Amino acid sequence: MLLAAEADTAAYFGRPGKPRELSRRAVASAQHAGKGGTAAAYEADAALREALFDNFTEARERSATALGLSTGRDVEYGVVLALALAGTGARAQAIADDLAKRFAEDTLVQFNYLPTIRGQLALSHHDSLKAIEALEAAAYEGGTGVVLRFLSFYPVFVRGEAYLAAHRGSEAAAEFQKILDHPGIVVNEPIGTLAHLQIGRAYAMQGDTAKAKAAYQDFLTLWKDADPDIPILKQAKSEYAKRALSSTLSRRVQVPLAPK
Repeated sequence: MLLAAEADTAAYFGRPGKPRELSRRAVASAQHAGKGGTAAAYEADAALREALFDNFTEARERSATALGLSTGRDVEYGVVLALALAGTGARAQAIADDLAKRFAEDTLVQFNYLPTIRGQLALSHHDSLKAIEALEAAAYEGGTGVVLRFLSFYPVFVRGEAYLAAHRGSEAAAEFQKILDHPGIVVNEPIGTLAHLQIGRAYAMQGDTAKAKAAYQDFLTLWKDADPDIPILKQAKSEYAKRALSSTLSRRVQVPLAPK
């Protein structure tokens, strides 16, 4: 458990290479203790983490390994969400259908897991309005399962992404703020860091340069020792540089000329 937690913490601070080895050690430890479901959960968590960082090949491989160890409720949720993020829509949809059929009376599945999955699948097809509609059914936003206790606030994160895609910056900012307001629940989940970046983008969309800049700075501070080749980090630095320059130029333009 501690190895898995350390893996998430390393990812939280933008070091995706280190969590891979830690997750593998956590999986091996769980298997040695005869806890196949727990081992599968660690693989599913690793798959989701890789998908969030755009490492899609690794995400698919870890997903397949997780399902090879267990097809439990929480494991399937972590895997299908990773696959949906990784753009493997058909496979993700098939697992989601299985989840819906097997757990038709399960409150967490019906009002947290499935709305999140459907929302992400809609986003993968560039249908932000359908994603927002699907997430209306997510009544238990902070709820988690027994095995994947670390999957909190993913309905909120996906809804925030949907609002961003729909160019509804104010609503997107409100969703990401929920994540930032609950650090004791989100803990070291990578979305806890990514929420800083996404709320920065939401503020920028609204034209609130000051808040956007502060949010980008918060994200870049958390990832100051991050692996430099992460695509998300490169993009964030580029966006921040452009906005900082734009803000500087704007201030210069607004300075009144001194009287002659």
